[in-house]
Amino acid sequence: MEKVLEVKNLKISFRTSSGTLKAVRDISFELERGKTLAIVGESGSGKSVTSKAIMGILAGNSIVEGGEILYDGRDLLKISEEEMCKIRGDRISMIFQDPLSSLNPIVKIGNQITEAMLLKNKGNRKKAKKEFSDTLALLKDNSTAALGEGESEKVAAAVDTFDKFNTEAIQMENSYNTALAAADGLLVDMDEFLFLVEKKQKIDPKARLKEFAGVLKTVKDPFLTRDADSELESIGAELQQAVTVCPKNTENALPEAVYTALNKLKACLENVTKQIRPDFFCIGYYKLQNPEEDLSSKAVEELNAAAQKYLNDHFMNDFLTMADKGLEHSYRVSIDKKKAVMADLKDAYAFFGKGGYDKKTAFEKCKDITDKVEDSIDPLEIVKDSTVYTFKSSLEGAVQKYFQAVVRNPKEEARYAKQTRKREALIAKGKRVDWKVVPKTVYDLNELQAEITKVIERLMVRYEKYIAEAAETDFRVRSNALVDYFKEKASQVVYIVTKKMAKEKAIELMDEVGIPDPHLRYYQYPFEFSGGMRQRIVIAIALAADPDILICDEPTTALDVTIQAQILELINRLKDERNLSVIFITHDLGVVANMADEIAVMYAGKVVEYGTAEDIFYDPRHPYTWALLSSMPDLETTEKLDAIPGTPPNMIYPPEGDAFADRNKYALKIDFERQPPQFTVSETHWAATWLLHPDAPKVDPPKIITDRIARMNKAGGDNA
Repeated sequence: MEKVLEVKNLKISFRTSSGTLKAVRDISFELERGKTLAIVGESGSGKSVTSKAIMGILAGNSIVEGGEILYDGRDLLKISEEEMCKIRGDRISMIFQDPLSSLNPIVKIGNQITEAMLLKNKGNRKKAKKEFSDTLALLKDNSTAALGEGESEKVAAAVDTFDKFNTEAIQMENSYNTALAAADGLLVDMDEFLFLVEKKQKIDPKARLKEFAGVLKTVKDPFLTRDADSELESIGAELQQAVTVCPKNTENALPEAVYTALNKLKACLENVTKQIRPDFFCIGYYKLQNPEEDLSSKAVEELNAAAQKYLNDHFMNDFLTMADKGLEHSYRVSIDKKKAVMADLKDAYAFFGKGGYDKKTAFEKCKDITDKVEDSIDPLEIVKDSTVYTFKSSLEGAVQKYFQAVVRNPKEEARYAKQTRKREALIAKGKRVDWKVVPKTVYDLNELQAEITKVIERLMVRYEKYIAEAAETDFRVRSNALVDYFKEKASQVVYIVTKKMAKEKAIELMDEVGIPDPHLRYYQYPFEFSGGMRQRIVIAIALAADPDILICDEPTTALDVTIQAQILELINRLKDERNLSVIFITHDLGVVANMADEIAVMYAGKVVEYGTAEDIFYDPRHPYTWALLSSMPDLETTEKLDAIPGTPPNMIYPPEGDAFADRNKYALKIDFERQPPQFTVSETHWAATWLLHPDAPKVDPPKIITDRIARMNKAGGDNA
């Protein structure tokens, strides 16, 4: 299964007036494509801090002490705010607990949904154009190097032809998209007009019909409307005639002629917009070679097939052969550089492993090795390898952290010693001391040094795999993937989102998330919606950019039980329909029982148990998970629910042992002395509790849990 997000050894603290609060303490997890990961725990467990770190919206007093958040070949903790803005809300969206905190109270809902679509579109088109041009230039250079200077003119001609016919295709597709957008927008406007008339809203029918007639003139493209031009022209004249008999307001009923003209226009446009889309990539080449031929006279299916055959026979087969050579050259050069850099990586591993280096030498070594690694990356590799692409930022961050600790540790030791002496002196004088010494935050230099070598070792393992698999690479597969990439970027260049298109999509989204009468409610303000409807609007806004990942931070906590169920069902349905990857933050295990694929149980900044939903509900192992399940109501439990005694620890003073020990009636002596490691239960399930140690006494879960599991198994349960 494809991983879309990886969180590795994440550590986050916050500076406070009382000391440094340890909020997230060395957590790791992965999120797979189309799956839901639930992060469950009490308030203060670190779950929301984790989600905010992924979004890049941590508070100003936060300290990211370690770890990585890997997405699309980048570490989100180390990219600039400008780069993060391109990801936040676009590729990764978030739904917050209180919908009003995400909505502007004085801006209409429709404008809030369409704003992101319009802003992102311009940037995406500009980026796609640059990526297309840069990649094509790289292919040209590598193909020339592979085939030799004697073939340079041939390569240049092929690349120039590829660029020219793509330009031709872009122009035709742009015209087609503009006409199609006008047709789609007109359909939306007509539906809205008829809806408002039916609802007796105050509008000017005459003005709206004139507007429709004007827009209709822009619905014209040789590929889109060639079979409907005469019909559209006739309907346009009929619509103009209807304007003359139409009243200026809706106090009087609309003449039948208006409905007749609109219904004819709607039927015609629906036929137009449902046509098979021309393959502009192939047609672009045919048009370039046969500029005088009227291509619009052929049926689309026939034209697509003929253009594809013509492209393959006259150009694409030769182009792919050339691309094979260029990609192979780029790949072989990259592999050779990887082989060469392996010696440098081993040298760097030994250098940082032995310790005793000064800051200047360490950063010189760091710069030297990261420059060589970046130079070894294959620039024509379309799918980015996160381990390789984040090596520079990861190594620089690890080295920087080591030397920060070298400077900070003595200061912390001195500060702690001074405060301790002061407190002891006051106590010795018999004075009452009601304050504690703030614990020292001292980093283990050996651990930080090991983190540096771990970054290098991880890349060495990855490069060894690259080198071992080099002989098996199929460059024709890569060439086809590269052509698909070019086609995708060319389409992105001409994918224009107009205000009408954005409005149409917004209304579709509002309908998709279950908002009734979206045409009418598009123009309303947030205060005109109930809490559940406002949350649906927030979900629509989050989905507007078609994100890869949707983070839901307790999105149902502020809603009543009935509405909670509706929102959960909605998120589940949207996940399946859109193949979304979801991170669901909640304090209530019951909320995610029917929607989570995997569950991470967090307590005091640590993941204490991790497994599939079946693992957690049918075979829980950590006492904290037992406590959460014991406090979870259901329809059949007759026993009194168990409350979790006590309160979470003050993480300014993190306990030496298991953070849950003071509240855990099953705690062992070692729980107060040492933090438990992760004990493997199965391939998908682990828990950090000393109860899983082979020498620990056998302890069964509370009766309320075992009874519930027995009932679920008897009824078939989700795992039957």
